[in-house]
Amino acid sequence: MSSPPSSSAKLTQGSIPSHLVGQTLPAIIGVAAIMSIGVVDAYFIGKLGSDALAAISFIFPITVALSSLGVGVMVGINSVVARALGEGNDDRAARRANFGLVFAVSVGVVIGLALFAATDPLFRLMNAPDDLMPLIQMYMRPYALGFPLILAIMGFNGVLRGQGEARKTSYVSLTYAAANWVLDPILITGAFGFEGFGITGAAYATVIGWAVGAAMAMILVGKTDIPINLSLIGKGSLADSAIAISRVAGPAAFSNAINPIGLSILTALIASAGQDAVAGFGAAGRLQSFATVPLLALSGAIGSIVGQNWGANQFDRARKAAVYAGLFCVAWGLATAVLLTSAGEFFAQLFTDKPAVIEEFALYLEIAAWGYAGFGILIVANGILNSIDKAAFALVQSALRVFLVMLPVAWVLQESWGSSAIYTAELAANGFGAVTGAFLIWWVLGRRVKGDTSSQSSSGAVKPTSQSS
Repeated sequence: MSSPPSSSAKLTQGSIPSHLVGQTLPAIIGVAAIMSIGVVDAYFIGKLGSDALAAISFIFPITVALSSLGVGVMVGINSVVARALGEGNDDRAARRANFGLVFAVSVGVVIGLALFAATDPLFRLMNAPDDLMPLIQMYMRPYALGFPLILAIMGFNGVLRGQGEARKTSYVSLTYAAANWVLDPILITGAFGFEGFGITGAAYATVIGWAVGAAMAMILVGKTDIPINLSLIGKGSLADSAIAISRVAGPAAFSNAINPIGLSILTALIASAGQDAVAGFGAAGRLQSFATVPLLALSGAIGSIVGQNWGANQFDRARKAAVYAGLFCVAWGLATAVLLTSAGEFFAQLFTDKPAVIEEFALYLEIAAWGYAGFGILIVANGILNSIDKAAFALVQSALRVFLVMLPVAWVLQESWGSSAIYTAELAANGFGAVTGAFLIWWVLGRRVKGDTSSQSSSGAVKPTSQSS
C-alpha cells in the first residue's frame, strides 16, 4: 500500500496557480540575483577596455556550461527528494539529500581540477586570439579552484527545492550575489585607494561570493525538516542513492550544458567577424540571461511542484501545473521581445560606447529575442521531465535542438548572412525546442493521467495503490 504524502510535501495540496506563484516569485529574486552577477561583472570589466570585454565574452559560455552541470546535480537532488516526500518516505528523502550533498561537492572538485588543467586547449578550440589568452587565464585559474563551492551551493539548493523551500533558495542566491556586487568594484577597478586586480578581480569576487553563499545555504538547510547528517548515508543503500540521483543528474547536467556548449561554438563562429562582434554578442547574451529570469525561475520551481505530485500519484495536478507554466512562458517571452527589440541600442549603451559593438548588440536582440517564449517552454519542459525521472527525454530534446537545428543553421547561413546567421540559428533552435518540449509534456503527462485516473477519486485524492520501496 502506498503511504500518504509526507507532511513536508506541502505542494500536493492547495491551489496549483498559488503554488506556481509562491515557488516562482522567490526563485525570480534568486535567479535575478545570480544573473545580475554577470551583468555587474560585464559593466566593471567593460571599464577595463574592449579587450577585457571580448575576453569575458569567450569565458561566459564556458562558465554557463559549467554552472549548468551544477544545475543538473541540483535537479537530480531536487527530483529524488521531492518524489520521496510525495511518496511519504521521509527517511529515504533524508538519506538521498545527504548523499546528494557529498555527491555535489565531489563533482565540483573533479570538474574544477579538470578545468584548471585544460583552460588553454579549451579556449584555443574556441578560436580565442593569442592577445586575449593571458586575460582568459587570469580569470579562469581562480575560478576553477573555487568551483567546488558553487557545486556545494547547488547541492544545498537541491535539498531546499525538493522540500518546496523556494524562498530559502532565494536567500542563498541573494547572499552570494550581494557579496559579488560589493566586491566587484573594489577587486576589478579598485576603490578606497586600492588599485584592483583587473579581470582577475572578477573571479576573486565570484569565488568569495560562493563561499559566503555556501555558508548561508548550510545554515538554512539545517533549519528544515531534513537534517544535515552524513551518517544517514550509510543507513541505506549507497548504490540506490547514487543511481537515483545520477539517473536524473547525469542527463540533466548534460541537457543544461548542451545549450551553452552550442553558444560556445557559435562564439567561435562569430569570432571570424572580429572582436567587436564577439563583444556585442557576449554583452547581449548577458542581457538575455537577465531578461529570461522569470522563465528560468519557473523552470526551477516547476520541478518541486510536479515532482511532489507525481510521487503522490496526483497526475492531474502535475498536468495542470505544466499547462499554466507553458501559458506564462508564451506571455512573458513575447512581451520581453517587444521591449528589447524596441530599445536595443539603449541597453547596449549600458555596456559600451563603441558604435560597432552597439550595432551588433542591437542586431542580436532584433532577431533572437523573438525566441524567448520558445526558450521558456523548452526549459520548463526539461524541468518537468527531470522531476519525474524522464531526464533522458530532456537530454535528447536538447541535443537535437543544438546539433540538428542551431549549429547547422549557423554553419549554412554564416557565409552569406554574417553574424545574423548566428542570431537566426538561436531563434530557430528555440522554436524547435518549444514544439518538441510541448509535445513531450503532452505525451508523457497526458498518457499517465489517462492510464492512472483509476487511482484517484473524483475529488483528486489518492487511493491506495501498490508501490515498490
